[in-house]
Amino acid sequence: MMQMVVAGGIPALTDGLRSADDNNPKGYFEWEPAKSLKQIPEAIAAGEGKAVKIISALLAHLPATFEYRVLFMVRPLEEVVSSQNRMLERLGKEVPMIPMASVVAAFQKHLREVDGWLRGKPHLAVLRVEHSAVLARPRQESERIASFLGRPMDVDAMAQQVEHSLYRERSGAPSSVRQ
Repeated sequence: MMQMVVAGGIPALTDGLRSADDNNPKGYFEWEPAKSLKQIPEAIAAGEGKAVKIISALLAHLPATFEYRVLFMVRPLEEVVSSQNRMLERLGKEVPMIPMASVVAAFQKHLREVDGWLRGKPHLAVLRVEHSAVLARPRQESERIASFLGRPMDVDAMAQQVEHSLYRERSGAPSSVRQ
């Protein structure tokens, strides 16, 4: 998603600390201060006019003194868990011995809480973007994203960022998940 937005013309706020690797061959768009939003919410001011990658658990710490457009990527949770486990394996780290169903249930609970929190926040506009829709219809989804963001964007460049070969962890194939 970040690659699409950047290709479309919105610069990313990133620290460049993590370089591309086997887990993310096109690179990372992380910004270390985002992890501290709970303690230092005003740090987000550095992201004005830019795309900032923030995990869902930290959205509640965005100060209401700014307006935000949140692109919320939606993907089957089994794929998310499988992808995270594969990343741990590639990094030579131990994959937790937790049943897939338990991890998915915890993520579902978290997402319900985030959805509840996001509702009724006048400073937050949210567009849910289905991962499968981006893969199936990259240009149409790029147009939808550009429209939501409310600024002129290069939707062709955005659509060209969609890389099907990086869709490696698919539902129904949790080969690296400990059950």
